[in-house]
Amino acid sequence: MSKDDDRAHPFRASHQDAAAAQHTPDTPQTRAPAYRLAFMDPDFLLREELRPVRFQLELLKPQMIMDERGIETTVVMFGGARIPAPADADKARTKTLAELSKYYDEARRFAYLMTERSMKTYGREYVICTGGGPGVMEAGNLGAQEAGGQSIGLNIVLPHEQAPNPYVTPDLSFNFHYFAIRKMHFLMRAAAITVFPGGFGTMDELFETLTLIQTGRMTPIPVLLFGREFWDKVIDWQALAEAGTISQSDLDLFHFVETADQAVEIIDNWKPAERR
Repeated sequence: MSKDDDRAHPFRASHQDAAAAQHTPDTPQTRAPAYRLAFMDPDFLLREELRPVRFQLELLKPQMIMDERGIETTVVMFGGARIPAPADADKARTKTLAELSKYYDEARRFAYLMTERSMKTYGREYVICTGGGPGVMEAGNLGAQEAGGQSIGLNIVLPHEQAPNPYVTPDLSFNFHYFAIRKMHFLMRAAAITVFPGGFGTMDELFETLTLIQTGRMTPIPVLLFGREFWDKVIDWQALAEAGTISQSDLDLFHFVETADQAVEIIDNWKPAERR
């Protein structure tokens, strides 16, 4: 029960009626779905017409919990779920994934360094935030745990069985149905974005972030791409500018880095690029 439930008002509290409903006399009327309290009726809450309410609930729950924990800013870590730890590189499905395993260690170290800083603010600033899964996400949560701090995991329900990695702070491990709301939570508190090599999901998160900054829908923050060789191979950035589909100045919206230390240095010295 939150502190708000204790505020003074003349009405009976909802949690009291929720408890009382568990001891309702068993009759045909009380067994009928119509008799259930609306906020305790999953069949009702999952109706098509209730989608706007479910959107609101997914926005509110993590927001309220992070507010109660005093979290003000985060450092977001996007990256591939399939990138292995170096110790498991020999089991990687491709040679490229095995080579990319070095970024697992860089993600782990970066999270460690940023969490050390976060702890100086008692866990209010620069809290590591990942998608809560394996690969780069696991490395980020692991690094934060090794530094002795907390970290956030924003999981999403997927068709195949999955669970949060074991290094996410349990009280900050969230689960989402709506990708859109999950992506809002990635960016709402973000003071910096790091993007490691990855696939469709990573690309989606990267380009949505860049689009929001490019169009002025989001305050510019550091966007750091780990592994220039990978990114230059999979995306021809200069071709986009030369074609005129983006401006040349849009290439200043992000920076390439190779190491955790380089990323930390840019965050420390970052100033928004002047748009030309």
